[in-house]
Amino acid sequence: MKDIIIAIDGYSSCGKSTFARAIAERLGYTFIDSGAMYRAVTLYALRHRMVNADGSVDRDDLAAALPLISIRLLRSAQGGGQNSVFLNDEDVTEEIRLVGVSDNVSYVSELAEVRKHLVAQQREMGRNKAVVMDGRDIGTVVFPNAELKIFMTASPEIRAQRRYRELTEKGVNVSLQEVESNIRQRDAIDENRMVSPLRKAKDAVLLDNSHISVDEQMEWVMKLITSITSTQP
Repeated sequence: MKDIIIAIDGYSSCGKSTFARAIAERLGYTFIDSGAMYRAVTLYALRHRMVNADGSVDRDDLAAALPLISIRLLRSAQGGGQNSVFLNDEDVTEEIRLVGVSDNVSYVSELAEVRKHLVAQQREMGRNKAVVMDGRDIGTVVFPNAELKIFMTASPEIRAQRRYRELTEKGVNVSLQEVESNIRQRDAIDENRMVSPLRKAKDAVLLDNSHISVDEQMEWVMKLITSITSTQP
């Protein structure tokens, strides 16, 4: 089977990372969680007081700090396509998923300087193909020539329920209303930002997973992958 690049874009809390990890594990590909990379930069900005109460970011300070921010994604010993996320050699895998980071990641990730810095790293990671990457602009900006592009969506209410369940299982004290508000806010920012707005690539395949299981999604995508790789020269 010929190695390809699989780009998965879509809205927050659609299960993109879970889906991408499962595909990578099945194919023996590398999973690149671009969202985790943006979350790590956001965590750095929060720790260094570069994000203000109104959501505005001290753009010049963060741009100047980017060369000092080292992000590594290492395959977790847990398997299942899981990655551990390291920010300047500190394991921040759990911390980047907290609500404080979720509330601010869209403000940080919309900055052109941040996106340019991370896109360069992501393209290097995919230079030899055999990668699955999920995010907001993978099929439109990072890998516009990816052999398979998928755009994922689900209703905001279902996405909020999934995210709420994930957070409460980790012991995070948060309300369902707060989670849904955060998701809708992130959708608006992602869709309307000036740099790399969330868009479905013209050649992307739509996957609405509001009412289908992970197993059903895997059966669907493996048929697509087999069809593509069997016709690749």
